[in-house]
Amino acid sequence: MTKTFGLFLLTAIAELLGCYLPMLWLNNKGSAWLLLPAAISLTAFVWLLSLHPAASGRVYAAYGAVYIATAIFWLWSVDGIAPRWTDLLGAGLALSGAAVIALGARS
Repeated sequence: MTKTFGLFLLTAIAELLGCYLPMLWLNNKGSAWLLLPAAISLTAFVWLLSLHPAASGRVYAAYGAVYIATAIFWLWSVDGIAPRWTDLLGAGLALSGAAVIALGARS
């Protein structure tokens, strides 16, 4: 379970970075050279998706919860915006839902 969570976390970071860098360029906050690491990051994202235990809606639903929590952390650590209590609650609820999905799949 820890290995899968770690893989979900790496996948989420690659996805966020791959989308964030082009956004910087489009908003004139960085050069077009940001598109190169963005493309590499999105390639890593796709590769990491292929490593997930099974390509199923259940796995992607659990990944989505980890993505939500990672995006909220990104909001704070990269964008410098403190999450609201509702952001934290929503991420917690999503992770709780993912735990229910993951534990239910084991039985």
